[in-house]
Amino acid sequence: MNTTTAGTRSASITDQPAARRLRRSADDKMLAGVAGGIARYLDADVTLVRLIIVVLALFSGAGVAALYLAAWLLIPQDGEDQAIAVAWIASHQNRSR
Repeated sequence: MNTTTAGTRSASITDQPAARRLRRSADDKMLAGVAGGIARYLDADVTLVRLIIVVLALFSGAGVAALYLAAWLLIPQDGEDQAIAVAWIASHQNRSR
């Protein structure tokens, strides 16, 4: 491999956009920021995501509410390193030691 090929390959790797991470929105939230985070991750309108969640909740009942609660506990908020559930488990493990 010559230096031209190596330089081209490394340039194409670094030109890729940064990986998107699913985070709950701290700015665009009504309850826990789940819909705002999903909308930002999917590059969609947050009102559309909220509407889909409400429609699914009406048709499926408690299933969507349980998924929303799980997302609230498992998806970290903007600026946080850990999700609520992970932080809670870690704090309880530290207390038991």
